[in-house]
Amino acid sequence: MTLAETHTGSVHLSAFALFAAFLAAAGVPIYINAPKFYVDTYGVSLAALGAVMFGLRLLDVVQDPLLGKLARRLQGARAAAVGLAVAVMALAMLGLFAVTPPIAPLVWFAMMLTLVFSAFSFLTICFYAQGVGKAATLGEHGHFRLARWRETGALLGVCAAAVAPTILVRVTDHPFAAFALVFAVLALGAAAGMRTEWTGSMDPVVGDRTGLQPILRDQTARRLLLIGLVNAAPVAISSTLFLFFVESRLLAPDAEGPLLLLFFLSAAAAAPVWGKLAERFGPKPCLIAGMVLALIAFGFALTLGAGDTVLFAVICVASGATLGADMTLLPALFARRMAELSPLATEGFGLWSFATKFTLAFAAVALLPLLELSGFAAGPENDPPALAMLTLLYAGVPCALKLLAILLVATTKLEEA
Repeated sequence: MTLAETHTGSVHLSAFALFAAFLAAAGVPIYINAPKFYVDTYGVSLAALGAVMFGLRLLDVVQDPLLGKLARRLQGARAAAVGLAVAVMALAMLGLFAVTPPIAPLVWFAMMLTLVFSAFSFLTICFYAQGVGKAATLGEHGHFRLARWRETGALLGVCAAAVAPTILVRVTDHPFAAFALVFAVLALGAAAGMRTEWTGSMDPVVGDRTGLQPILRDQTARRLLLIGLVNAAPVAISSTLFLFFVESRLLAPDAEGPLLLLFFLSAAAAAPVWGKLAERFGPKPCLIAGMVLALIAFGFALTLGAGDTVLFAVICVASGATLGADMTLLPALFARRMAELSPLATEGFGLWSFATKFTLAFAAVALLPLLELSGFAAGPENDPPALAMLTLLYAGVPCALKLLAILLVATTKLEEA
């Protein structure tokens, strides 16, 4: 590959990074800011919002395999389908944050969130499936090269979305409406950057296999889906309980934003490094190394108490770095297997999306009731048994899950994936 070809390839991969940033930027305001915005602005019950979000997440989990099938059927018109989904997502974000609800706020919240979640899922499936075909043009390590650009862009998008409300509140009285407008502009830019990439087949391997059976029959594909499910669970758990842990266990509510940003910045910085290491040493040892580092980080979190904010910051850096490994290596391995196994990359990534999103729904419905049963309440006033339960769920359960993930990776022939 010549220098000019390398430069051209990097320019094209930057479009994948920008599109990944656009998709990732939708996550932070939805899960962190949207419920609080509707409570503060419209007086909606937090419990009601939580129930709506959980129900919509379950819908999201169920519809992903179906959206994978839809993405494949619309393959001949995917540029138009993607453009429509981008428009729906941008308009729904504006409706969520920049439009005063014309009907009951809770119903409006549910409607806008349904549109955002559905468009997000469809675009994610199309985007990752398109990456299978793109990676085939990038040489021997194409999947890992693409993953470095894509996942770094996604993590930078998360970082930008995390700090945007804090910055915008200083320049406008309506920071979330301003965020929605900025998001719409980002959506237009991301769609424009990818406009030439929705060509060729998203499912580049020619064959007569159809449906999900070729994927589910393959032992390595099944194992990768299981690894994705088990390995995503610790992140889902820590994400669900992060703010509670910082506020109630560390007694450092003012540090929540900086610590969260530190975590995502560490992941963004580490993602390209893990991709490079995987190209040199192979994905399996790198993936295991990342999981071991995560296990150590969660293990140290078990020992923290009030005032240990600096130590937790170090843990955020380490655990963020391991997230960079998870986001870069596992999707790349699954994409490579889909390219070798089946022409149904879209449906494969529908299954992948189902597996990873299931953990978020399960974490929300399983952990919060356990905390409540222990007597835990948000805030600094909690008795030792409640704090012990919080620590066990935040750090102890992820340790056990990471051990299981390490065992699964160690016994899977990933070099054949």
